[in-house]
Amino acid sequence: MNPLDLNRFDAAIVDLDGTMVDTLDDFCVALNRMLGDLPAPFASHQVDRATVAQLVGKGSEHLLKSVLDLVSSASLAIDSEASRGSTAGNEADLPDLLYPQAWASYQRHYRAVNGQYARIFPGVEGGLQYLQARGLKLACLTNKPTAFAQALLQAKGLDGFFDFTFGGDAFERKKPDPLPLLATCAALGTAPQRTLMIGDSSNDARAAHAAGCPLLLVTYGYNHGEPIRAVKADAYIDSLQQLMAPES
Repeated sequence: MNPLDLNRFDAAIVDLDGTMVDTLDDFCVALNRMLGDLPAPFASHQVDRATVAQLVGKGSEHLLKSVLDLVSSASLAIDSEASRGSTAGNEADLPDLLYPQAWASYQRHYRAVNGQYARIFPGVEGGLQYLQARGLKLACLTNKPTAFAQALLQAKGLDGFFDFTFGGDAFERKKPDPLPLLATCAALGTAPQRTLMIGDSSNDARAAHAAGCPLLLVTYGYNHGEPIRAVKADAYIDSLQQLMAPES
């Protein structure tokens, strides 16, 4: 059976970051402004797109903790005196100690830049229009906080495609746990096996497999810096526009 035969599906659940919208520059700006608000050694560091691409996808908490740990480790490695000295333990504890301040700063900066530096991936609007025209119910499911996801979709003119938008704070657990997919299927009123998951990462894949949802992975996303075709899926696609290709 053609895995892209849309007659198999009543609905589609679509990931956001790396699948519909390239948000790496939003993340970089917000994270670097956050680092600038922190004391040394964090204030002198910056993160780039390549680094952030390996860290996004598991929720804002994971992203922020990963960045703080990364900067702290880099600082300790550079400052060999500190790493051997009596203050090394204290410096190693800095990410945890600074997390509340960093979280508040990051939330403020991300809210201010959300969508400003992001762009919709080519083919996304055409693909969503086609799915909608075929009568599929659509939901956006992301590990990004719900309020940020809704604001981003609205800023990019994509919010009208979706019956529901659920973020990482909408349920007790985030992807790759299957709970968010199963809860989204329930909201859509569709069976998991009739609900296509469209994502860009192993995070999406693990959740879809566990929930029993067929999986379509885009090849242009982030996937934590790893090759996407190494992740098991029912199909891969280079652009959502290709959903409009004749089915055989």
